[in-house]
Amino acid sequence: MPTLAETQKFFRNAVVGDEMAGIQSLIVGGRDASKRLEIHRRNYETSLVTALLGKFPATVWLAGTPFVSEAARHFVCEHPPHAPCIAEYGERFPGFLSACPGAERVPYLREFAELEWHVGHIAVAVDQPPVSLQEFSAINDEALLNMVLALQPGVRYLHMSWPIDELMKLYLTETAADSFEFSPADAWIQARGARGEFHMDRLDASEFIFRKSISEGQAIVGAAERALDADPTFDPGRALVRVVAEGLVTAIMSGSEGDK
Repeated sequence: MPTLAETQKFFRNAVVGDEMAGIQSLIVGGRDASKRLEIHRRNYETSLVTALLGKFPATVWLAGTPFVSEAARHFVCEHPPHAPCIAEYGERFPGFLSACPGAERVPYLREFAELEWHVGHIAVAVDQPPVSLQEFSAINDEALLNMVLALQPGVRYLHMSWPIDELMKLYLTETAADSFEFSPADAWIQARGARGEFHMDRLDASEFIFRKSISEGQAIVGAAERALDADPTFDPGRALVRVVAEGLVTAIMSGSEGDK
């Protein structure tokens, strides 16, 4: 007699991977155990496909329900959830979707879906109390350069090769433009959200590099150096003031604290 853990594994493999070995002898009653088990398989697939479509409504709008639904069904079969939280399921879907036959007709599909994935997460974030400019002014300049800053949880920095933020705004405003010119162009986007709301802002390349470097745990001096490499006219002091003034900074740490 298999243990409870073994029975659960057999059932999971049957529902997720259509592996009937080990489970058939445990299902009693009725004429065909596989048909009853198929009900669970259909419910499993339908619930996950529905969850994916609910996470990517703008992508459905862009690429069409039949195309995205079919891709979602294949994704569910090939990439079952590996965590109990359904909110985390689907992070790899944009890449999977863009590799499906037919996706080549929409070369910006992956970036658009990735933006939507991030928007869905930042929109439910909760802002933390921001650090004020007065708190920064109490730190001497030399020490400040080596500080690491923690940013609001609902902030993402995305470098895209298409201006997909404009396309996302069309979807969100339900705008039906008579004509819409769309061509490849670098877009450095800061997306920020909290408590059901979000907005997207364009940054220039150096400002983007500075902020993204900070968000990745770089000390201020390192972030400034990377931005200056991109643009020698970049002003780190003013850029830092803007980051603080926007309420993005939630904590100031020494470099050793940031590494923990």
